[in-house]
Amino acid sequence: MRLALSIGQITTGMPDAVARAQEAERLGYDSIWTAEIYGTDAITPLAWIAAHTQKLKLGTGILQMTARVPAMTAMTAQSLDLLSGGRVLLGIGVSGPQVVEGWHGVAYGNPLQRTREYVEILRAIWKRDQPLEHHGAHYDIPLRGGTGLGKPLKLINHPLRAEIPIYLAAIGPKNVALAREIAEGWLPVFYSPYRAQIYREWLNEGVRRANGHARQEFDVAPSVSVVVGDNLEKCYAQLKPQLALYIGGMGARGKNFYNDLVRGYGYEKEADEIQNLFLSGKRDEATARVPDKLVDEIALCGPRARIAERLSAWKESGVTTMRMATNNLETMRLMAELVL
Repeated sequence: MRLALSIGQITTGMPDAVARAQEAERLGYDSIWTAEIYGTDAITPLAWIAAHTQKLKLGTGILQMTARVPAMTAMTAQSLDLLSGGRVLLGIGVSGPQVVEGWHGVAYGNPLQRTREYVEILRAIWKRDQPLEHHGAHYDIPLRGGTGLGKPLKLINHPLRAEIPIYLAAIGPKNVALAREIAEGWLPVFYSPYRAQIYREWLNEGVRRANGHARQEFDVAPSVSVVVGDNLEKCYAQLKPQLALYIGGMGARGKNFYNDLVRGYGYEKEADEIQNLFLSGKRDEATARVPDKLVDEIALCGPRARIAERLSAWKESGVTTMRMATNNLETMRLMAELVL
């Protein structure tokens, strides 16, 4: 199991992020991952980090597909890949209707079809076999019905790699199966190693759909929050506000993928309570409703010995890269000792 560092969105400035990246590289971490919602973007910080590191792989976790046409993402990824010497891991995702339509002003559409088309276009651009043409439900290239002057084009430069690894952020059986079918990796959120059989069924469905074309090496790379401390309740308390935000507020009633995921884990009552409280403006009460058991399923909390003991479940569940979420250097060093 490889170890990676997930630094999310940049909130404290680049010197801090660069220091963590350089320490991760020194410790033997495999990659570093940035994120974007509707704040800092994922690529700019990675470019900065690339200039201050030598071998750490650079992951986007994730670039929002609806924020960029496929050609722009293909250009951006191959540019950073060229500048960094082939270190890019391209994580992409559809995001949710709130952000897609409320921030980017783009119709949400069919996420499965959009993803399939997007990946197909990325791969075609990097291969440069022929000028790009794609006419699908979401992307029409060259555009028909415009000025009539558009023509098929080919990427001007030759990418350093014709196949940059693509990772899909996916929740739910159909999306996870699609990731296994067409991508090199999967970026799960709120992954529980104690429910590995559920994920295995979804992934196996993706292999079947690929009809012999699925990648033999497939990276399961969940983001895992790690909080070290002797008091478990205090460790859990650090993570509950974010869980309440996602379960309660990252989506509307009936259209919140994170809420659906937690309900599928068996926390139906708690998911309803958290959402009702959060959407009513009672965020503290929503946070208090997040079950300790749920936090313990999807994160690593407690003293060193407890974390070391619980790591075995993650390794045995099929996780191949653990993207550790922390901004604490000592926690990074502890995890390097335990995992690497």
